[in-house]
Amino acid sequence: MRCWWGRDKKRESIMSNISYSHQHIDQADIAAVTRALRSDWLTQGPMVKEFEEALCRYTSARYAVAVSSGTAALHIACLAAGFEKGQEVVVPANTFAASANAVVYAGAKPVFTDIDQSTGNMDLKVIGKSFGPKTRGIIAVDFAGIPCDWQQLSSMASKRKLVVIDDASHALGASYKAEGHWHKVGCSQHTDMTTLSFHPLKSITTGEGGAVLTNRQDLYEKLLLLRNHGIDKDSKGLVKLMVSLGFNYRIADIQCALGCNQIKKLDRLIKERLEINNFYRKSFAGNRYFDMLSWDKTVNSSHHLFPILLKNAVHRDSLIEQLRARGLGVQVHYMPVYWHPFYRQRGYKRCYAPVSEEFFRREISIPIYAGLSKKDQRFVVKVIMNACNSIIGKGVL
Repeated sequence: MRCWWGRDKKRESIMSNISYSHQHIDQADIAAVTRALRSDWLTQGPMVKEFEEALCRYTSARYAVAVSSGTAALHIACLAAGFEKGQEVVVPANTFAASANAVVYAGAKPVFTDIDQSTGNMDLKVIGKSFGPKTRGIIAVDFAGIPCDWQQLSSMASKRKLVVIDDASHALGASYKAEGHWHKVGCSQHTDMTTLSFHPLKSITTGEGGAVLTNRQDLYEKLLLLRNHGIDKDSKGLVKLMVSLGFNYRIADIQCALGCNQIKKLDRLIKERLEINNFYRKSFAGNRYFDMLSWDKTVNSSHHLFPILLKNAVHRDSLIEQLRARGLGVQVHYMPVYWHPFYRQRGYKRCYAPVSEEFFRREISIPIYAGLSKKDQRFVVKVIMNACNSIIGKGVL
């Protein structure tokens, strides 16, 4: 039997790469940015506040502070929380390095906890092992856009008087059910703060950018200072005074103009991702090569990622090589944070979070984003199944 890639080599050679994710920019976005460029304000103007208000309306949070990146959002959230030297903050091992780095920026120590392999989120059955007398807070990540069990996590944190930060970089547009009601991720009903990222691969983009959402006025006031050099105005509103040490984490009006237009179509973009998710699940159902993430009916994912988990990890790297050679820009999410040299040099060792380590060995993120055509979705499925069959199985499907 002739192999698939010999039969379809012409299609492969002319096809542009399909990345695992991609921004969605239309003419309305371009027009919004153009208007900002022609206005009197390129930065520190009215579009920043307008974008923050749009985020609050969408999520139902009381306050939003837009900043220059998702990492900046995590940094000032950790500082506003009061994390400092001698304290510990529990972080999932399965996350981007910035989730833990922000704790280090504040002077505290990240303590890595393991995950539930079905969702990639913190495993609340084992998180208690990470709590100690120095524990001051928790940074939980809504991996792949799947909300954590915020009702249970909030209850656990409340009993220990811990500050809770939701790293929702993947999850704007997702929702969860708690106390019998549906809540948007970012509502801050069950967290002290929620951080967002507006990197081009996220639910919406401002190019680069981020935000911190909160319902607490005291935290909001700290966040505003931290964003802008620690500078505030005097009681008369005339003289600017530096009252604390802050940073230049401001976001530009140009970026916020894009964000304001992007958030108008957020629900439609999430719906498109949901449709791709459903197509993949139907197409891959019952396959013998890999598993997919699963979650219950108390959450609605934003479908930031579509991870597949190989049943046999030994084939992961060779399969990635084959998929990339055939035009699929697949990715891996994530190497356990404490495997990075920076953390290993600071005493973190392997086998710290065994489920996260096995998850990393098996995981491949395949293309999912608004605008991915049906034709390309079918091509993704075909490439993956034939590559799996060639490397792991026998014959061609």
